[in-house]
Amino acid sequence: MKRIMHSKKFFLFNLVTVGIIIGFSLALVSFACTPNLTKSSVYAQDTGTDTDTVMSLEDMQLSFRQVANQVLPVVVEITTVDITKQTLPDTYGWPWDFFFGNQGQENEKEQQEREFRNEGLGSGVIVQKEGSKVYVLTNNHVVQGADEITVFLYDKNEEPYSAEIVGTDERRDLALIAFESDDPDIQVARLGDSDALQVGDWVLAIGNPYGYVSTVTAGIVSAKGRRGADENINDFIQTDAAINQGNSGGALVNLRGEVVGINTWIATPTGVNIGLGFAIPINNAKKAIDDFIRYGEVEYGWLGVTIGDPSVDLAKEMSLAGKKGAFIFNIYSGSPADKYGLLPGDYVLSLNGEKISDYMHLSRLVGNLSPGSKANFVVLRQKEELSLTVEIERRDDAETLANQYKNLWPGITVSPVTDEIRSRLELDAKQHGLVLSVSDNSKAQIAGMRTLDILTAINGTKVDNVLDFYRLINDKDSKKLTFSFLREGVELEIGILR
Repeated sequence: MKRIMHSKKFFLFNLVTVGIIIGFSLALVSFACTPNLTKSSVYAQDTGTDTDTVMSLEDMQLSFRQVANQVLPVVVEITTVDITKQTLPDTYGWPWDFFFGNQGQENEKEQQEREFRNEGLGSGVIVQKEGSKVYVLTNNHVVQGADEITVFLYDKNEEPYSAEIVGTDERRDLALIAFESDDPDIQVARLGDSDALQVGDWVLAIGNPYGYVSTVTAGIVSAKGRRGADENINDFIQTDAAINQGNSGGALVNLRGEVVGINTWIATPTGVNIGLGFAIPINNAKKAIDDFIRYGEVEYGWLGVTIGDPSVDLAKEMSLAGKKGAFIFNIYSGSPADKYGLLPGDYVLSLNGEKISDYMHLSRLVGNLSPGSKANFVVLRQKEELSLTVEIERRDDAETLANQYKNLWPGITVSPVTDEIRSRLELDAKQHGLVLSVSDNSKAQIAGMRTLDILTAINGTKVDNVLDFYRLINDKDSKKLTFSFLREGVELEIGILR
């Protein structure tokens, strides 16, 4: 036994055994000291992520709250009264006058005329203060025709103010009103840059829908550059922030608290908001505000053309397919366009280096130019690019312009004769020429040309396409043009002096 105990093999066995025991003991200690990686650990990690999300939502909430606090004081409620007088039917008359006479004849007018007060509601934005005069921007349709205008400030702690119209503008549906106040606490809105808005940006709409004063709704910029009615030249901002009746003239603001739009109209089949609201970009209104205060109206630049987007057939014949711009159909004789060399059939590609997207875009840019300023146009004429400099003049009012239609040259627009037109007008399958659309009160109409006449020749030269037409009518050597055309199977000719 003694020999076994002192042997080398026994020593190695003991050494291994002791090592196993020590290793097992260390493993137990290590396991006992290791953090518990169980459900509680995972839950703690998830809770951290939720906390970050909550903090982000709270930041957004605080941002909305801050914007509302900044902008609410500069948005006002506007109430209007339109007074109309109506003559009522005489309820007495025959046969009572036969027996009793007209006892109240001296008060007949007073008795038969009654006054009606039609009330309206809208919103406005305080945009400027000059001394005690406070200017409020709103929509033209909010105050148009109003006999009485009343402005209520945000807190309504003070008596409402009676306001007067400074100026109105139907082309952009804008109006500026003013009231007198010595209150030093009246705040003025900060106007932002509507061109910097991007689709998807958060915006708040502030106004007084249905008389619910100082209502704030949130949404995003759904689209930019939307068109309204044909006579309106705004490129509207579309938003899904709730806009309803009474919001008109109120503010659309960004997250900096800057006014970027004036809420104006909604598209809806029901009369209430369905997420299609539209606002006038504030950049469209900045010049108008200054013009209202200075002139009492908006001063527009005038080029002296009628423009539009070319039809598919017209674009094809003029080699304009795929090109953005605005097509000049007519020129006013003696206008800036006429004086400086623009011609019917020119396709405007850019103005002062800014590329033109469509004819409404060109209308806005020209309208914003100051009378007397020089403007550089790049046009496509007979497939060649030309650069022309034009001195802009002041645009007359709509009534004056309507009286200038007799100065339109040529006063007609043309389109290719298609199979559809041949069928509609019962034309021969081989009939060549161009179908006419004649402008009201133009020289062409006064001379006797009509819409749907088929133009076949000018000064004896056959007209086969639109390029031929514009080349011939722009011939400066021809002071008189003889138009040959077909109407109901009858060949006719009319001569027109330029």
